[in-house]
Amino acid sequence: MTITAQDVQNCANLSRLAIDDTTAQSYAGSLDKILLMMNVLSDVDTDDIKPLANIHEACTELRADVANTDIDRDGFQTVAPAVQDGLYLVPQVIE
Repeated sequence: MTITAQDVQNCANLSRLAIDDTTAQSYAGSLDKILLMMNVLSDVDTDDIKPLANIHEACTELRADVANTDIDRDGFQTVAPAVQDGLYLVPQVIE
């Protein structure tokens, strides 16, 4: 499928945009390149590829779950509105 400058002008007209012929020609060339890339992607064999629920699923490295001794809990709790037995007290929001 080839996008022409006239196609771009028609879309621009429907969108109530003013685009000159040079810009329309440039956009048509860019859209053709995008469609060509999509055709290349459609040829890739993905039959044995499991879909990801999240793009970060495959590459996220988790840090070690280690207590940080640099945190001054007592210092932070001195400015907290309500504290009891070393825990922060918060208002109940769900009954």
